[in-house]
Amino acid sequence: MKNKGRYLQSAVLAVFFIFCPNSEAFDFSDWDTLVKKYVAPETLEGIRLHAVDYAGLKKDTVFSGLVARLEAYNPASLESHEAKLSFWVNVYNILAAKMITDHYPVESIKDVGSFFNPVWKRVAGAVGGEERTLNDIEHEILRKMNEPRIHVAIVCASISCPDLRREAYSAGKLNEQLDDQMEKVLRSPGKGMRLDERKNRVYLSAIFKWFAEDFASRGGVLKYIARYVRAEERKFLSNSEIKISYLDYNWKVNR
Repeated sequence: MKNKGRYLQSAVLAVFFIFCPNSEAFDFSDWDTLVKKYVAPETLEGIRLHAVDYAGLKKDTVFSGLVARLEAYNPASLESHEAKLSFWVNVYNILAAKMITDHYPVESIKDVGSFFNPVWKRVAGAVGGEERTLNDIEHEILRKMNEPRIHVAIVCASISCPDLRREAYSAGKLNEQLDDQMEKVLRSPGKGMRLDERKNRVYLSAIFKWFAEDFASRGGVLKYIARYVRAEERKFLSNSEIKISYLDYNWKVNR
């Protein structure tokens, strides 16, 4: 009965937001404040990264208030590509963090789910009265926006994920932020890219393997990432005989 009531409430809210769109973009200033407060450089499992203080985030009423505001916001009013993209990247990161805080302490985000009901398919939160899973946001919304850089912007709360940016994404500077994220990921030998000239091999994040098709229309992964690396690295990546391997993915929580 409890679940039935929750679903009914979500359905009523969804219908309401369809006919009552917002007139303004969502204000992510609270998220900007939170990531500056609870995200900091640290070394975990030998990898330098942005660690997240989930214990502190869990207790912060600003975070719970942010999640509540998202539930009451109708994204249908967002007009520009940049506004939609930045909104959903922020939402993914907020709800992924919420999955951890809701179950904290937990060793891995994967532990939130199960073999038959993985975390990616579990309800992570609601936006505009509609319940959303992380899969919904990543595959049904973000990937359909034809922007491969999303894969270095959305963060699944794990050590090998791209770093959680210490600012909210915004439409006005989205392109700059995504470029910066890609550059930073590729500068991380522990989880982004490592070159081995002796073996003529490049080691990349498994993200570039899982989502290789998203880079295909841009010339493929190597050609795409070459624009974000130093000149000597770009020359190495242009070698037609270069071999590609993928770094082990560490799914432990990023703090």
